[in-house]
Amino acid sequence: MVVSMLFSFIFPPPPSLFITAMSVVSLTSLAYTGFSEVRGNHLKYSKFWNVNSPKSGRKQIKVSSTIGMLILYTPAFLAALTSFLLFPPQDFRSLLLHSALAIHFFKRIFEVLFVHRYSGGMVLDSVITISLSYFLSTATMIYAQLLSQGISEPPVDLKYPGILLFLIGTSGNLYHHYLLSKLRGEGDKEYRIPKGGTILYLMGRSFATRRWYLSKFENFPQDVKALIPYLF
Repeated sequence: MVVSMLFSFIFPPPPSLFITAMSVVSLTSLAYTGFSEVRGNHLKYSKFWNVNSPKSGRKQIKVSSTIGMLILYTPAFLAALTSFLLFPPQDFRSLLLHSALAIHFFKRIFEVLFVHRYSGGMVLDSVITISLSYFLSTATMIYAQLLSQGISEPPVDLKYPGILLFLIGTSGNLYHHYLLSKLRGEGDKEYRIPKGGTILYLMGRSFATRRWYLSKFENFPQDVKALIPYLF
């Protein structure tokens, strides 16, 4: 019953061993990374770039945050851009996917170059791991969409609600990154409590980020939660 309900608004998985394998790998790696963050074993970037540095004496290669972030997003952006030439969209749905991926990573690169004010660095190992994840996820989504050509569309059409949510999420994300950038002046590298807009909770590295803010700021608002606003 649950499966039939899901298939009323999503496509069935394409019959591809590669897509199945990548889905399992992505789910497993996301779960592992999430649990690692909760346990305090962080990927080395942003405010966590120098936390839990190894004591083995192995030298870690550090790059600036700007360079690191460009490495994170550029391969995925180029994959999305190249997909228009290699696999020209055959219908409106595939055009939406190609465009959404290209717009998302273009926005990220734009923010790196013109919006964000960085204070730390990034460890190259983490940069490569995240960059590969973004690139492979982008390529997998494009390939899955290609394999879905000709499959009957689900009875419930969520294209237009999806477009609306994408535009709200993308513009809202850009707006809040702009607000965060205004917390720092030129050359300022101090962290401050986010405020303004609708910054009611912290997503992404949520538990670790909230715990970090609580450890640094005694006046950090208790209603700013990790996942569910005001609750959790």
